[in-house]
Amino acid sequence: MNPNIVLPLLSSVLSFAFAALVGDQWLRRRHPYQLVWTIGLLWYGISAGTEFLGGAFGWSEPLYRAWYLVGAVWVAGWLGLGTAYLLARTRFGYAFALALVLAGLFTFLTQLKYAYPNAGAAPLIYFALAILLAVIVAVMTFRRDERWAHVAAIVVVGGSVASAVMMATLQLPPPGFAVDPATHIPTGELFPGYLRLLTPFFNITGAFVLVLGALYSAFVFMPKRRLMRYTLRRGQPAGVWLLNLVKAPMAVVVNFVSSLPRAGTALVKGELNSRVPATILIAVGGLIPAFTSGANRFGNTSGFFVGEFLGVLFLFLGFLVSIEVFSDVRLPFTHVVLRRRERGEVTERAEAG
Repeated sequence: MNPNIVLPLLSSVLSFAFAALVGDQWLRRRHPYQLVWTIGLLWYGISAGTEFLGGAFGWSEPLYRAWYLVGAVWVAGWLGLGTAYLLARTRFGYAFALALVLAGLFTFLTQLKYAYPNAGAAPLIYFALAILLAVIVAVMTFRRDERWAHVAAIVVVGGSVASAVMMATLQLPPPGFAVDPATHIPTGELFPGYLRLLTPFFNITGAFVLVLGALYSAFVFMPKRRLMRYTLRRGQPAGVWLLNLVKAPMAVVVNFVSSLPRAGTALVKGELNSRVPATILIAVGGLIPAFTSGANRFGNTSGFFVGEFLGVLFLFLGFLVSIEVFSDVRLPFTHVVLRRRERGEVTERAEAG
């Protein structure tokens, strides 16, 4: 069997099934992050579906355009936006602001290194926009204004609309698509630089937020060991607060790693909150395709379909682990209950994983 056909097919089917389950949750619970994740998973399924169709029946220009727009630009951004809404009431906005800065910087540096044709002023515009939006998100987070997630939505939705307009108005040279001659996996080399530079911008922001948000959630619910302490509470002297802000990323990493042995012990004893392994699996699911899609963008396509499948597989496994704390498990969009838990076993918003 041709892996360029089988792997995208599996990724697409699993993504659509996953989207149906999360969409059913949104219909019952009406949390914004569930709707956003549903949309992101639909994009994942559509993107993988174009790869299956291209591998099985041959690529065409419409298929190639849909693959790049949905898969290369939209997927990661929408999944990351779901995490932003999930953690809107926390100080996670600082992480989102950092992701924007890193994405803008990396986008600018990518153009310096690869000199994509027809990029124009896009690298500078994207970098400046990232800095501006990062400042807005950081200030709103400092003020404990959870509407910073709406700013994140403006970034993702606005960028999605802009990229769709760009795609609709550009012309591609014949035959209208490009694939790696060795692996037959599609590449983005036919697209102009101003569109290609949206992929690192959205993928870095989305993947960073998805992965770090999942690890942040895991850390919240695991038994902790704090080797480095910091606080971002307001009321501190400005210099002390800025020092704590700089210290925070390192402290979170150190404290998370140092807490893993306690989490392992709790897991063995059956005392670990199910959201910890669930969110760690989700972090792995966000990390794998971030690496393989990045490699594909720079010409190494061999692991692209494998990473795509492993990504959605780990995301789905994280969902299945977290589903153990649901009040009930039922067939999507029906009233057929497959499993029900006793009242009192369920924790608020456990479906977030």
